[in-house]
Amino acid sequence: MFTPKIPPPDTAPTPGTSLVQPLTGITHTPACTCHTTPNMAPAPVPAAPVSRPAVQLTPGSLLAAAAGGTAMVLIIGTVLVSMLLATAITAASVAICAVVLRSLLNRPNNR
Repeated sequence: MFTPKIPPPDTAPTPGTSLVQPLTGITHTPACTCHTTPNMAPAPVPAAPVSRPAVQLTPGSLLAAAAGGTAMVLIIGTVLVSMLLATAITAASVAICAVVLRSLLNRPNNR
């Protein structure tokens, strides 16, 4: 069931032939003849523009990029520190609850 089914050598196609027969005798008529004539020369191709670097850094844009990067670092740092602080506060409150519950469960008769 999982073995490949290889055709016997007498029915396999030879490497030089194709299973798809080429289409012959099909001609397409143009959709309209209003803009094209057979003796019309193709339009000239415009010259390629002078290549320029993709990004040009001026002192103002460099200063803006540095300010934006600094702002992103400060914002991301603030978010990460606040998440760490929230985790620490949660862990401390869970620890306090565990100590209180342990003291209540270990000595129920000492009250």
